[in-house]
Amino acid sequence: MESLALLKQAVDAIQPLSDREWTDFSSIWKNYDVKRKELISSAGEKENYLYFVTEGVQRVFFLDGDKESTLVLTYAPSFGGVMDSFLLQIPSRYYYESLTPSSFLRTDYNSFSSLLAKHPVLSDFVRKGITHSFAGLLERMVELQCFSSEEKFRKLLQRSPHILKLVPHKYLANYLGIDPTNFSKLINTVRI
Repeated sequence: MESLALLKQAVDAIQPLSDREWTDFSSIWKNYDVKRKELISSAGEKENYLYFVTEGVQRVFFLDGDKESTLVLTYAPSFGGVMDSFLLQIPSRYYYESLTPSSFLRTDYNSFSSLLAKHPVLSDFVRKGITHSFAGLLERMVELQCFSSEEKFRKLLQRSPHILKLVPHKYLANYLGIDPTNFSKLINTVRI
């Protein structure tokens, strides 16, 4: 499916736009490609772009010394990037990295914010998108803090059954807060 058609489908699922709003919205996005294991955004830098993933897998991670924590996994069709840094225009605390060769549509902050001022309905789109993301984040916090390793693994597979084929297992184990050895055991023993 064409990149803009994927974007339209994702936008319509959150907040359908009029033809004029869609024409203006779709005009601010540009194609952007990266290689495998490429840093797209770095901690300490302001996120200047909002990404829409059309191909590949990426992660947002936090680095504390030599310890990495995978916080978010993104893949098509979804929005990506370091959202708090982008929306607040503050230096990021996180990195955004491609795990596979990846293709995006991306827009810069100035184009995006100008469009929000021109079309107030897009503020509703952003609010709804952030609210859905926040609800998902709260659900993930419950899973991380209250579920056993097996329950976290099962929940991940229920939500995204294809994820085992998309994301290297070491990143999934880190994302779930499970020791990689235990993660391997779960792959071999848990049936969904």
